[in-house]
This record gives sequence, structure tokens and C-alpha cells, in this order.
Amino acid sequence: MRFPLSLTLSLSKYIISQRVLGKKRFPLVLMLEPLHACNLSCTGCGRIREYADTLGKRMTLDECTKASEECGAPVVSICGGEPLIYPEIGELVSRLIDMGRHIFLCTNALRLKESLDLFTPSTYLSFNVHLDGQAEAHDAIVCRDGTFETAVDAIREAKSRGFIVTTNTTVYKETDMDDVEGLLVRMSELGVDSHMIAPGYDYESVKNGELFLTREDTHEKFRDIDKLTRFPLSDTPVYVEFLKGLRDLPCAAWGNPTRNPVGWRSPCYMLADTHYHTFEELMAKTDWDAYGPDRDVRCKDCMLHCGFEPSAVLNPGKGLADLIKIAAWQMR
Repeated sequence: MRFPLSLTLSLSKYIISQRVLGKKRFPLVLMLEPLHACNLSCTGCGRIREYADTLGKRMTLDECTKASEECGAPVVSICGGEPLIYPEIGELVSRLIDMGRHIFLCTNALRLKESLDLFTPSTYLSFNVHLDGQAEAHDAIVCRDGTFETAVDAIREAKSRGFIVTTNTTVYKETDMDDVEGLLVRMSELGVDSHMIAPGYDYESVKNGELFLTREDTHEKFRDIDKLTRFPLSDTPVYVEFLKGLRDLPCAAWGNPTRNPVGWRSPCYMLADTHYHTFEELMAKTDWDAYGPDRDVRCKDCMLHCGFEPSAVLNPGKGLADLIKIAAWQMR
């Protein structure tokens, strides 16, 4: 299966219950950023620039678990910043799993190998390692030599201990898709469980026209992504069709709300027009209809999975045919 059976069942049960309750908008994945501090300064990262004045702040354990309780999403993506810098990361993961949450711990893996003793292998925990290509390409993006091989060593150790490991690859203008294919070959040899591939997005705080993709660039980059489907991609087939320009999807940014040391980020993981104190305020006060590629110029080129995968899952455009397509994809 594409994802652990426990995750599939939890998501299915949750989505059905929310539909029965008549909810129009509800979160699927909580993007939890307990801190924004990082041990890398990656070229395309907006967080260390957006939150330069609050890099020393971090959420308490209780604030983190309260955020998950408020949100209610069955999946929690612990990101940042580098979450393995968070002093209580082992306890945080343990608490969230006890709450029945499925965890994707997003990491650059520089501290992963030395941190493995903090965790216990579980179908509720996946280490999501960010790799933007093979050694030369990845090390250039993260601006530090040797990071790729450090990550490979950590992945090898994590898999040997029985942990679920996934990868997350951001595609930029200069990304060579043949290099991405080579990365997936290497990761398959290590036994990596699945791979997310998505286009980069032009953070307002970065503004690098030579780095990020326009919508047309994305269609061109992902035109031949089908040759990568022999690998266990975690991009849904509906989202892949969207990336290739074969269909349109509305943005469902509310499906992946973000909580960080400043508050609930609105409207989405990429844009921060304001921050709210509670999840309820975020959902009630954000004008969700004001955002999207045809409504806000900042959204024009965004095709990021954080906004569009929820729509692919919750609002498949061709009804039953898309549902069958996604179900078959999950079972492979």
C-alpha cells in the first residue's frame, strides 16, 4: 500500500465523519512548526527570512498538543525550521501518537541518525527527509557540502531499525528531472517507502525569479513525470494530472492549516497575511474565497501540494472515476 493501512483507515473514517456532520471545510493535515530555527540556510526557504525576528521563539509541548486538539486533523506534519532541534521532540511525537495522530516528521536529516534513540518504530511515525536531488544538486540548494551523504547515512540507519522513511523533493527552475529520477533510484536501493515531489513556490520573503517556477514552467517540468510512477510516489494521480496541466484544481489551503510560535498562520503555509490565536479564529476570520490562482496575484503560480492535494482528495473533479483512480493508486 502507498501509506500504512492505519493511516488510510484513519483518514477515511475522519473524512466520512466530517461529511456526515455537514462541514464544508475541515483540515486533513496540521502543519505544526514548534520552532523556526534551523541548522541550514537553504536558498529557497522563506521561514528563516519571514520569522527572522522570532527565530529564538518556540512552542511549548502543551501548546503543540493543544494545537492538535483544536485542529483535529488525523495527520500532523512536524516541520519548521528543523524539528530535530526542538528539545522535546521525542516527547512531542510520543504525545501526538498517544492522541492517535499520524506523524510525518520533516527533517533535513543532519541530526536524524543521532536522534533515532528518541523514537520507536511505528506505523504512526514517518521520517520525511527533504532531498532536492542527488549530492551535487541537493548540497547546492542547502548551501552546505556533504549534507546529501549525511542524509543517506541517516536514512540507511533509520531503515535498518525498522522506521518508515519518506522523501520530499522540491523542484526548481534549474532542477534536472533526470537527476530526480536518479535520486529515486538511490532511495529505492535504501528501501525508502514513498516520495513526494512538488514545485517550489516564490515566497514573498525570498523573491528569486531565477529559482522558482511559473505555472507554465511547472507543466513543462512535470510533463514526463509518468516515467517516475514506477517509484512509490505519494503525489495522488489527480494532483499529478494538475501538475502536468491536464486538469485544474481549486486551492483548498484550509486543508493544511499551519500553527507556529507566532500563532495560526493565515491564509496558508506559504502566505502570512496575519496570525490568529486559535484555530477557530483562523477558520472563521480568514476570507478563503479571496485566495487562489485567479483571485490573488500572489497565488498565480502556486501549485504546491499544501493547497492542492486536499482539493485532489476531497473534491475529485470527475466523481466516481477519480475516487476509483485514487483508491487503486493507494493499493499499489
